[in-house]
Amino acid sequence: MEQKMQLQHPTGKKAISMDTEKYELLKKAVLNCLKKEDALTHKEMYKMITESFKKSKTKFVGSVEWHMEWVKLDLEARKEIKRVSDSSPIKFKLA
Repeated sequence: MEQKMQLQHPTGKKAISMDTEKYELLKKAVLNCLKKEDALTHKEMYKMITESFKKSKTKFVGSVEWHMEWVKLDLEARKEIKRVSDSSPIKFKLA
């Protein structure tokens, strides 16, 4: 049986519950992307993660982009990543 974890939203809105394995896989991927680059947009991060998954033959059930967005919001709420507010489009970097 899959274990779920409750995610957080940076503005306090209601967040989803996600399979813990999916969360950990995407959390690691997001943080690795941000270690390689100073700041990334959503699209840049998504592209790097999908390329990494293809290269490593990582199977992911569901929408990578949708799940990545929730993991990104959760990491922002937990102060592990932050938005670069002076950029357009919005970029994210390690906190």
